[in-house]
Amino acid sequence: MANRGPSYGLSREVQEKIEQKYDADLEQRLVDWIVAQCGGNLEKPPAGKQNFQKWLMDGTILCRLINSLYPRGKEPIKKIPETQMAFKQMEKISQFLQAAEAYGVTTTDIFQTVDLWEAKDMAAVQRTLMALGSVAVTKDDGQYRGDRDWFHRKAQGYRREFTEEQLRQGQSLIGLQMGSNRGASQAGMTGYGMHRQIM
Repeated sequence: MANRGPSYGLSREVQEKIEQKYDADLEQRLVDWIVAQCGGNLEKPPAGKQNFQKWLMDGTILCRLINSLYPRGKEPIKKIPETQMAFKQMEKISQFLQAAEAYGVTTTDIFQTVDLWEAKDMAAVQRTLMALGSVAVTKDDGQYRGDRDWFHRKAQGYRREFTEEQLRQGQSLIGLQMGSNRGASQAGMTGYGMHRQIM
C-alpha cells in the first residue's frame, strides 16, 4: 500500500464518500462465495475492509477465482506464481480483470488495479466481484459453486420475430411518441404582433 499522509479538503470529502459505499455485509457474502468457489483449503480473512483488501491484494485468490469458473484445462490464467514482488502481484490483478471482462463482466463494472492495490475504492472491488458472481449464476454452465441466492441473475435478451406483413403494418402507424396529427389546429389564432380582444 502506498504511504500517503492524511488528505484534506475536497480530496478528503471525496475519499469519505467512496468509503461510505463499502458494504460490510456484502464483504462477508463475497468471502463466503470465494471460499466456496475456490475450494475449502482457502482461509477466510478476519472481518473488515483492510483485512479483505490484504486477502485479495496479491491477486492469487482472484486468479484462482476466475479459473474456477472455467472447465478444467480451459482456465484463462495458466500460471499463478506465488511472489512478493509488487509489480508481479499487480500484474496478477490485471490478468484477473482482463479474464473477468472476457468472461462477460461489463467494462463499467470492472475496478482499476489501484482501487484494490492501494485500497482507493474497495466498493468498486465489491461491485466487480458481485458482477462476476451474477454472470456466473446467469451462465448456469455447472461451474458456479455456492448459494445461488447470493447473486441476482442478469436479464437475458428476448428476440422477437415479426412477419413481413406485421412489419409493413407497423410502418403505416404514427407512434404516439412522435405526436399526433389530430386535434390540434391554429383556428382562432391571431397573427404575431396583433392585439388580443379582451371582453
